[in-house]
Amino acid sequence: MTVDVLRRPAPADRRARVAVAVLFFTNGALFANLLPRYPQIKADLGIGNAAYGLAVAAFPAGAITAGLAAGILVRRFGSARVAVGGTLLTGAGILAAGLADSVAVFAGALFLAGAMDAFTDVAQNAHGLRVQRRYGRSIINSFHAIWSIGAVTGGSMAAAAIALGVSRGPHLLFSAVVFAVAACVALRYCLPGPETDTGAAGETGETDAGDGAASPERAPATGLRTGWVLAALVLIATAGTLVEDAGMSWATLYLSDSLHATAALAASGYVALVGAQFVGRIVGDRLVDRFGQRTVARSGALIAAVGMGLALAVPTVPGTVLGFAAAGFGVATLVPAAMHEADELPGLKPGSGLTLVSWLMRLGFLLSPPVVGLVADATSLRVGLLVVPFAGLIVLVCGGVLRSRRG
Repeated sequence: MTVDVLRRPAPADRRARVAVAVLFFTNGALFANLLPRYPQIKADLGIGNAAYGLAVAAFPAGAITAGLAAGILVRRFGSARVAVGGTLLTGAGILAAGLADSVAVFAGALFLAGAMDAFTDVAQNAHGLRVQRRYGRSIINSFHAIWSIGAVTGGSMAAAAIALGVSRGPHLLFSAVVFAVAACVALRYCLPGPETDTGAAGETGETDAGDGAASPERAPATGLRTGWVLAALVLIATAGTLVEDAGMSWATLYLSDSLHATAALAASGYVALVGAQFVGRIVGDRLVDRFGQRTVARSGALIAAVGMGLALAVPTVPGTVLGFAAAGFGVATLVPAAMHEADELPGLKPGSGLTLVSWLMRLGFLLSPPVVGLVADATSLRVGLLVVPFAGLIVLVCGGVLRSRRG
């Protein structure tokens, strides 16, 4: 065990960790408040699966359009300010989407929300990695676990609002205001100073198995090697987002339309996915330290593929909810692992790997909804959801670029 593992973080570092956790929580909760409302919005707008898929793809389209600007904003204004500003504008976009009276307004509001979410995503991860370097050990999975708590909270808030008959406007306005206030309070306790500040751990140069240091087994990734590793990390992160999108965009519709679950029960598919994802992320740091990123990622991919595959093969409401839970648990560490590994790749400017992976993985969010929608219209949504087992296969193939357990 290294000195850094034993070193107690300073009070300011502990406060900053809580502040970053709040930012991840609000980011997960905001969008999750809108997702269970999708079937009602789809019905009110009178659109089919393909048009719906194209409309909800506006969210990742906005993220991709704006994503590369996140690094510029972070360098100019600081990661904490960008994360909070993005949170405020994401809430406004989600409220506008919930109140939309046309497909064009719905898609436009989602485009704005997606662009702002991209800024928040990069900025909060950048600030979280700053805090992690001060701690001298891996804590990034815990932040993503808090995001899952936020998503469960947001989804549960929406399910409760639906069950109580609360209309979309008051519900989403309440959500936007509450989480905007939380983010603004968190800003006060984030780390001050330049983004290049690494804290005590970075100054001593000491690391442990979980802090993202280059392992002995991996030679420095340069040139073409860096490109191949980065591409594989993008595919791994994209696989995680494909599964998340299946829960966000289609779980509620599949349970309500194909399996005839009630509106409140249909929301449990997405809640189960992010709830299990939270559990996977809570235990993720310890599992990675013990077994290595490669083994954890591939084992999780197998759980996701088999669990959701069985749920689709034998469609029932309880089985499908369990299938989404297996998928969420299986992909829990994929996005944090890919971002962390990309941020540590040698030969790249600080933050470049993180920004590129965060930007490119959103192609999965952009392509998945319309592809699944087209497949659903041509065959069935059950067939379209085969994207989840397919994502597991991607990780099984590409997982070799991740680190194995350090000896």
